[in-house]
Amino acid sequence: MATGGDRDGVTYNRDGRLPSFAEVPAEQRGPPMKYDRLGFPIPPEFSVPSSDGAGPPPLPHASTTATEKPRVNRWKRYILLGVLAAVVVPGLLAPGIGPAVSRIVIDWSLERAMAHEAHDDLRGAIGDLGMAIRWAPKNGDLRSRLLCWRAMLRIENRDPQGAITDANHAIQVAPTLSQPRRVRALARVMLDDTDAALADAQVAVDLAGPNDPEALNHRAYIRALVGRDLEAALADIDAALEDGEGGSPELLDTKGFVLHLLGRHHEAVDLLNVAIADTRRTRLQLAAAVHHMPPDELAYQLRSVDHGLAVMLHHRGLACRGMGLEGQARQDLDEANRLGFAPDRGIF
Repeated sequence: MATGGDRDGVTYNRDGRLPSFAEVPAEQRGPPMKYDRLGFPIPPEFSVPSSDGAGPPPLPHASTTATEKPRVNRWKRYILLGVLAAVVVPGLLAPGIGPAVSRIVIDWSLERAMAHEAHDDLRGAIGDLGMAIRWAPKNGDLRSRLLCWRAMLRIENRDPQGAITDANHAIQVAPTLSQPRRVRALARVMLDDTDAALADAQVAVDLAGPNDPEALNHRAYIRALVGRDLEAALADIDAALEDGEGGSPELLDTKGFVLHLLGRHHEAVDLLNVAIADTRRTRLQLAAAVHHMPPDELAYQLRSVDHGLAVMLHHRGLACRGMGLEGQARQDLDEANRLGFAPDRGIF
């Protein structure tokens, strides 16, 4: 499971549902919010990559191509500044406009956060998400998912304790979502809090349901990362593959890693070969869309794919080493490091 996360990731990279604005009349609500595979909200300018990683990513609408994007962004900024100026004097706002203003600010902040993350400006992305969180409803799924996204960025920014603080808040505002538990489990792995990490992974399965493939994949991966209950981890990922996405690279990577830890290196390499080949194919499809995608969106998606590929290559390198293939192992491990493999940043 590539974790730049995990669905929730964070493998990381895999969840989502619209926030509730029941108190606002339908005609005054903003457009529906879209979510990526990790469950993080996506602003309108960004398209969502294929969920199975098998086909080419969807192209953005013609009105948001790279040549027109700067003009659209300038227009949005002018509108946003005008709206924010009006907010300074609450009396100027008619009843019911508040949610529409919030949606504009949130969308704008998420667009900036994705652009900053795409170019490895984690502090900038964390700040942008802070703005979105301040404008999100105080309770509900949207605020929880934004907090989880910021928690994942804090993990990558070497701040697992800050990630736990965000995950705790996310649990408070949406206690039935499994994503905050999955994010917190990853942070606890980084802090060597093994028992707490396993407990979070278990609660995530309880919340998502015993047959949820992403929750099962996550629990299997946490068990593998801490080297605990490996036979149970194998049972988890087998169930996820049977009931879930068939042979998605993320699930195959998890199983390959577990098999390696169980000493079944040949089987591990066979699965990891498939996962790596599929992921490389996805990357080639993305690169081919360079003239059809806004540059920030392309960079954001490529960054996620590269981190997932880095984790898979590292796992194959370990399995090759277990087979005595030191040359192949060194090649895989070096490429994994070049693509961003970094346990101290949660890319493991």
